[in-house]
Amino acid sequence: MHEEDIPKTAFRTHQGHYEYRVMPFGLCNAPSTFQAAMNDLLQPFLRRFVAVFFDDILVYSASLEDHAQHLAQVFSTLLSAQFYLKQSKCLLAQRKLEYLGHIISGKGVQVDPSKISAMVDWPVPTSITSLRGFLGLTGFYRKFIRNYAAIATPLTRLLRKDAFNWTEEAQLAFNSLKQAMTKAPLLASPNFNIPFILETDASGIAMGAVLMQNNHPIAFFSKPFCQRLLNSSTYVRELHAITTAVKKWRQYLLGHHFIIFTDHKSLKQLISQVIQTPEQQVYLSKLLGFDFTIQYKAGSTNVVADALSRITPSASCLLLTVPHFVFLNELKSQLSTTQEFQQLKLAIAQQPASYSDNEEHQDLIFFKKKIWLPRDFSLKDRILHEFHNSPISGHMGVDKTFHRLQANFFWQGMRQDIRSFIAKCSVCQSTKYETKKPAGLLQPLPVPSGIWEDLSLDFITGLPPSHGYTTIFVVVDRFSKGAHFSALPTTYTAYKVAQLFLDTICKHHGMPRSLVSDRDPVFISQFWRELFKLSGTQLRMSTAYHPETDGQTEVLNRSLEQYLRAFVHHKPSLWFTFLSLAEWSYNTSKHSATGYSPFHVVYGKDPVSIPQYVLGTSPIEAVDSMLAERQAFLQFLRRKLLKVQSHMKEIADKKRRHVEFNVGDFVYLKLRPYRQRSITLASYNKLSKRYFGPYKILQKIGPVAYKLDLPSTSKIHPVFHCSLLKLHQGDLPAAHAELPPSTIDHQPIIEPLAIVDTKMDTATDPPTRMVLVQWLGLPLEETSWETWDDLQATYHLEDKVTFPGECIDSNTTTTTVGLPKRVTRRPAHLQDYVLMCDYAEDP
Repeated sequence: MHEEDIPKTAFRTHQGHYEYRVMPFGLCNAPSTFQAAMNDLLQPFLRRFVAVFFDDILVYSASLEDHAQHLAQVFSTLLSAQFYLKQSKCLLAQRKLEYLGHIISGKGVQVDPSKISAMVDWPVPTSITSLRGFLGLTGFYRKFIRNYAAIATPLTRLLRKDAFNWTEEAQLAFNSLKQAMTKAPLLASPNFNIPFILETDASGIAMGAVLMQNNHPIAFFSKPFCQRLLNSSTYVRELHAITTAVKKWRQYLLGHHFIIFTDHKSLKQLISQVIQTPEQQVYLSKLLGFDFTIQYKAGSTNVVADALSRITPSASCLLLTVPHFVFLNELKSQLSTTQEFQQLKLAIAQQPASYSDNEEHQDLIFFKKKIWLPRDFSLKDRILHEFHNSPISGHMGVDKTFHRLQANFFWQGMRQDIRSFIAKCSVCQSTKYETKKPAGLLQPLPVPSGIWEDLSLDFITGLPPSHGYTTIFVVVDRFSKGAHFSALPTTYTAYKVAQLFLDTICKHHGMPRSLVSDRDPVFISQFWRELFKLSGTQLRMSTAYHPETDGQTEVLNRSLEQYLRAFVHHKPSLWFTFLSLAEWSYNTSKHSATGYSPFHVVYGKDPVSIPQYVLGTSPIEAVDSMLAERQAFLQFLRRKLLKVQSHMKEIADKKRRHVEFNVGDFVYLKLRPYRQRSITLASYNKLSKRYFGPYKILQKIGPVAYKLDLPSTSKIHPVFHCSLLKLHQGDLPAAHAELPPSTIDHQPIIEPLAIVDTKMDTATDPPTRMVLVQWLGLPLEETSWETWDDLQATYHLEDKVTFPGECIDSNTTTTTVGLPKRVTRRPAHLQDYVLMCDYAEDP
């Protein structure tokens, strides 16, 4: 015993207080603790030449010499741990022995014949009473015996008044019924994951018991009473039946919870009863260490144990069943009508040597111990559905499904049929990731021909407040790779962004020819579109859910975030003061694509950090010479960009694959993980669908983009990159495929549909008003309780704006709808934002 656990074993007697220093028999956790100790002690030998069940150690060897070595190792290990064996209970060097109810020999493992003698040796009934007991036992399990009524009819006729006359027909039926009772599938294999049921009964002459699970008997047992028990009370005989049955099936019950059914009602309170006699104390001590519950069952329903208790001979039986298919009868019926099956059956009978791997058994043909099926078989799809779609099969892939199926069946082209079936499985198509290379070869944007003519735009949002700003507006020149960084407040609008763009970009570089951006609400607003339409600037939006279109700006964002993280991680609110220095640092650093800094590309020289003058030099040069060199440099730079872009495409395409769809094809659409912009963020990401659809392709736009026929209620831009699409296979589903609800920035969300109920939460001070919200696009079961104040603040009316400390009813108008979508919680530190994303640091 562990020192800390010794006081837990304390007990008192008339001689004083005692505590166990070693683990005694009777503690509830003693069996599992002892088994764990034996497993740990004999771990080096387990499954090599040792099997152990509590205190029963089995040592098995291939030869007598090996056996002597194995025994020596086991004895030495037990001795070192101070475990001692009793010689009278040991059997050494045996060719056959009984272990845990089985006979183990060199030929294998078989059931102990003495365990089934109760059914085989059932005496011939000599009266109607004894015949009723036999029929009551067999009739209770008649659902597991084929043609039970036909077999038992000669015996049931003898139950009529004055009709008992034991004939040869009755004897034949009696023998047939006994044989059926002792064969599978009547007696089941024990399943240690579910509780055991133990039914006991004591008659005037003997006791009977049956061990069951799910109404399937595992073992029968009966034993006559000695003279002392015949003279005892009914209570003692019933208690004796329980303790004897528990001891008999100790190997099943020890360490597992089980239920005892008895028809003696007073035994239901056995554990809580006051001990009256020494005999009662003896019986209770035999039940210590077992985890059980006693329940009452009327004698009229306890027919099995009651019948066993009335068998005069002393015997016991045990038989285990093997699992079988309930589907086999239908399978046999279908196979018998196929011509290919009949031809193979005839060929096996006529030329057995040529078909040595085939055998006919129980109206089936087995090929190498597996059920043979024709290639074109009507039940094949049903079998594939069971071995792939069922919960125990789990929609596994081709190899795992093939491994599971080929253990039981065989037909030509099985793997190909499995592959075709899984490819058409609608559940797999909509829930599984693709393990192939991303679809769509790289399609880089055309290399610009001039400086600050083709730009890309993006925002870095969710930063901690710094001088009243929480957002960075990033503008990048796609030719020189130069960039400008501008700060914005949280509640910026398209008008403010456009004015900032004119002040910082157009004032210095003029109006651009094209702008590349993602689908931020600012960039898709009507104001932004109209402004650049009038100025002649072409707007190029990234395809929906494919930010790689604007990959240049995404990469620069990571560099900027890394710069800020390095200098203000100790005080994130200072990031605004470093923004100008970050722009200077970036624009004066050599870019990997051009080999020059953006500053040098724009101005034709590198910046001078410290003004200096060298005696004898002059800054004056010929204007035409300067312009010629400038033009030659820009042309050289464009050729270099084209070369870098070609190299980048070559590298990128190694990790991609060419995919092309046709107009009219149906495809699945991959969206971002299902996100809920509500008060309570539900955990939908892990178990949400990966693909939606299928949807019809309406138009091919460019080499890698496609326009889909989305539902009329969808607000998502209908053009998608091919890497987000997956070709649908098989029949189209009958149900119309709907997309999740979406906001103006095309993020799948849910919104409140109705308030179902209200209540006051008195657990807070002051009490909080709660509302039960039904969400748009979700079933009624997904309703959730939300605080009323948070619901109003998050989902206010579209023409109202909430101002802190003021009334919600305001006439102020905004260019964005509802609460700005980029508002997030304030991070405790700046690195919590980047800044909240796990990007790889740039070298």
